[in-house]
Amino acid sequence: MTPNTHLQIDATLVGTPVSLGDGRATTRLVTTESMAADVRGLVHGGFVFGLADYAAMLAVNDPNVVLGSADTRFLAPVRVGDVVVAEAERVEQKGRKHVVRVVASVGERAVFEGTFTTFVLDGHVLDR
Repeated sequence: MTPNTHLQIDATLVGTPVSLGDGRATTRLVTTESMAADVRGLVHGGFVFGLADYAAMLAVNDPNVVLGSADTRFLAPVRVGDVVVAEAERVEQKGRKHVVRVVASVGERAVFEGTFTTFVLDGHVLDR
């Protein structure tokens, strides 16, 4: 299966697809110095959120998928140099609405979890 959404996204910011399946996706992000929020190497949470969001979008894998809401929790810090892997699974689908559960981990340690509510539109969101 190949990506059908977010085709122009910068992988250095939100990761790369590792696997795609029906209602599932895994993405991987190698964190870098440019993601640091402080001199101790704490990675800004926005990058981890972006990775998880990208995994959720790929789990739906429609060119017109958009994020409606997200209920998320940061569970542990991420440091520069960590490799973060996000695993997404669609847990509900009702018409255009898809609910995707995502867990991001560094090794065996979960660092982020969330439920992303997405919608598949008839056309591109900017055409509305």
